[in-house]
Amino acid sequence: MRTLNTISMAAARPGGRIGLLAGWGRFPIHFAAAAQKQGYSVQCLGVAGMASEELADICDRYETVPLARIGRAIRYFKRRRVTEAVMAGKIEKRKLFDPLRLLRLLPDWRTLKMWYGHCRNRKDDTLLLAVIREFEQDGICFRSALDFCPELLVKHGFLTRKQPTPAQWKDIRFGWEMAKEMGRLDVGQTVIVHDSAVIAIEAIEGTDECIRRAGLLCRRGGLTVVKVAKPQQDLRFDVPTIGTQTLQTMREAGARVLAIESGMTILLDEPEVVALANKLGIAIVSLKSDELQIRAAA
Repeated sequence: MRTLNTISMAAARPGGRIGLLAGWGRFPIHFAAAAQKQGYSVQCLGVAGMASEELADICDRYETVPLARIGRAIRYFKRRRVTEAVMAGKIEKRKLFDPLRLLRLLPDWRTLKMWYGHCRNRKDDTLLLAVIREFEQDGICFRSALDFCPELLVKHGFLTRKQPTPAQWKDIRFGWEMAKEMGRLDVGQTVIVHDSAVIAIEAIEGTDECIRRAGLLCRRGGLTVVKVAKPQQDLRFDVPTIGTQTLQTMREAGARVLAIESGMTILLDEPEVVALANKLGIAIVSLKSDELQIRAAA
């Protein structure tokens, strides 16, 4: 716990206060470090069992909250005089579909009201926009974490020495069309392809589990992983993200190509990712949709 003197000094920073609702992964850590460099006092609330404890050493204030306690999360930010916040990190949705979820999550009344009163379905966009609306009712507005660290968005072009073969380009074009349609439907952002056949589509399990499943279904290897932003992508949440763990999972599954959308995908720890991909012989290419259309016409 920070001392009162430390907290008061942090509150006087030129950037003011910013709330961080943190899930799993390294993106919240990157955001917190970037925001602090810009003079913000980061008031972090980590989702229990998901957020990294490393955030406690980076942020000016850090506490955890159970997944289904939206009312408690709102009160935390209000006590810290936070009026602007960001979401960063993955939320494990499978817990929401546990048959004993009410007993294990013990949701507060604010969460129950949102879940049963304002969520017409359980798609990612529906749920996260409902969460944002609950916070906005109490004067807490969400911004995109990328406003503070835009350098994490992947640049256009080939990231690795190895480049896709003509057959792999065909799979990229095929998978890209499928992935964009899945994104439009708010099902998932990742499609795994081999020989112009869809092997696996990401749903509630997340990207890594989708890649692993594809490896089990296509043991010959040579998979192409296509990960794109939704056509209606809201940059405040659920922005496609890759890191070294993505490549490790691809290696286990026998995937050889990773195609991502430039300017719309978060690339964490880029030097480490590129070095690992070169070591594993995995091609990473960052594209735009119109570029694929030109390649297809050529």
